[in-house]
Amino acid sequence: MTLIKSISGIRGTIGGVTNDNLTPLDTVKFAAAYGVWLQEYAKKDKLKVVVGRDARLSGEMIQNLVMSTLIGLGIEVVNLGLSTTPTVEIAVPLEEADGGIILTASHNPKQWNALKLLNEKGEFLNAKEGALILKIAEEERFNFAEIDDLGIITENDAYIDIHIDHVLSLPLINAETVKKANFKVVVDGVNSTGGIAIPKLLEEFGVEVVKLYCEPTGHFPHNPEPLKEHLGAICEKVVKENADFGIVVDPDVDRLAFICNDGSMFGEEYTLVACADYVLGKTPGNTVSNLSSSRALRDITEKHGGTYKAAAVGEVNVVIEMKKTKAIIGGEGNGGIIYPESHYGRDSLVGTALFLMLMAERGGSVLELRNSYPSYFMSKKKIELTPELDVDAILEKMAIKYSQEQVSTIDGVKVDFKANWVHLRKSNTEPIIRVYTEAETQKEADTLADKIMEEIREVSGI
Repeated sequence: MTLIKSISGIRGTIGGVTNDNLTPLDTVKFAAAYGVWLQEYAKKDKLKVVVGRDARLSGEMIQNLVMSTLIGLGIEVVNLGLSTTPTVEIAVPLEEADGGIILTASHNPKQWNALKLLNEKGEFLNAKEGALILKIAEEERFNFAEIDDLGIITENDAYIDIHIDHVLSLPLINAETVKKANFKVVVDGVNSTGGIAIPKLLEEFGVEVVKLYCEPTGHFPHNPEPLKEHLGAICEKVVKENADFGIVVDPDVDRLAFICNDGSMFGEEYTLVACADYVLGKTPGNTVSNLSSSRALRDITEKHGGTYKAAAVGEVNVVIEMKKTKAIIGGEGNGGIIYPESHYGRDSLVGTALFLMLMAERGGSVLELRNSYPSYFMSKKKIELTPELDVDAILEKMAIKYSQEQVSTIDGVKVDFKANWVHLRKSNTEPIIRVYTEAETQKEADTLADKIMEEIREVSGI
């Protein structure tokens, strides 16, 4: 069982003992720390926080604990109930709230849950802000409200519909264009809130929807991370239904993957590539993804005359770089689409709409679209180290070894070779180095990864 305290929030497994798991006591402590930080940060007498959750089994319990803690601090809570991560992000500024909490462990299995923390813009907190909240929690520096100053809870279950209306109003989105295409789409909502939001959105575009695992019961029918090895059922369903394509989201609907019309994976790395292709074709500009994302985004960006930049891994880092470079679209290679015209957060509803527009205007099949893009293959491996080894020193040696190549050290070590790249990152929770590579064939990517892993063993003496 695990409790992970990071700058982006608190993530842990349900049950067990305090301080090692996400128990009710830990939930209250970190919700209180966030509330106290807001009081000190906002410097206002009356605060408002938006709270929403995915459909996982522990969600209602965790949400009740969080909301009760916040009103105990005198904070007003807007309860969205079952929602999505991007829906809560949109709701925060619309409610003129001071922050937001999303209760979701994203793609993690059912025993996990988490408190994801937002600022008044509906964006994830930065490292400094997250560190302050962890410090408040450690010191248990809480001062709860007296009886006449308790907060209140108001319910608002309309925000998924508001979110859909927001997507439909975006300048590059035209529902009538998509309706003419008469698409048929299979949706895997992994029995969470994507099963509510994505079919509703598709129906607004006149899409015939075939639902698969769209009941928000929280009983995930497969591993909820939208990877090829978990998606056999929808791949078969797309072919059986003669659908145009399939859509898969994770439990909180910030990661988006597509299934081609022949049942093959479009590739979650290419979700961002396709959406960027559409946006850049309409409004030329710059793009950003993280260092571990496919080189294909760079290729598409340059094809459209824009400039591509790579940020450190993590949504908040991508957003910072996007604002710095005035990027018009960005995200992460795990299927996360960030479109600033909408908001600075990964959003599968926005990504779905952009993809529908691309397909409606371009015509042809989804498989043909995938085959039109530069083809790269990734290898994702890890090398285990003994705890006493200095991982930073090992990475520094690898950077020196390849200093004649294009090297980035903003997040571990990334070495860009002419035809491929390798990205080395240390884990924050265990003594391992993650080794990601990308090349023009799977064999080349695997061979490069194995070569680098052997060199790490040599420089570390293991």
